[in-house]
Amino acid sequence: MTGILALTLWQPWATLVAEGAKPYEFRHWATPRAYCGRRIAIHAGARKVVRKEILELLVRLNSEAWRTTGLNRDIAIPILEAVAARPKCDNMLLSCIVCTVTLGEPIRDEDLERSLGFAPADSDREEHTNWGWPMLDVRRVEPPVPYKGAQGFWLCEIPADFISPKEQEAV
Repeated sequence: MTGILALTLWQPWATLVAEGAKPYEFRHWATPRAYCGRRIAIHAGARKVVRKEILELLVRLNSEAWRTTGLNRDIAIPILEAVAARPKCDNMLLSCIVCTVTLGEPIRDEDLERSLGFAPADSDREEHTNWGWPMLDVRRVEPPVPYKGAQGFWLCEIPADFISPKEQEAV
């Protein structure tokens, strides 16, 4: 096992990152410069999936405004439909590390909008979409590693084969 910075995301967002459907994490603050270009772990938080959020996201993904979700809908829709098919939406992993990513340089929302031609926002919490953090070189962690998690960036331990020796030195 080796140490790595981790970031907790609620479900379904953690799984959407792990599956390559969510290329940006949106936050109200820029990624610390020291973390850009580093591999971090993506942790699925303990918060249960909210059915209403899944259904609202599916409506957006199946509309003309699907691009504004910031998601790859070809990947996201089947995942979200499988979750919505369960009455309690209880088929998503919680409280575990699901993947690692290389954290890209943060992009201001207006710059992202200019480059993409639309304003992506993967939730209705507009106060959280000031910065897009690119989630690059996604690597699933199989099996997922159980963890309690925390807010902001925090340190966790995952199997060393998910991090290159160079990345291990940076921790």
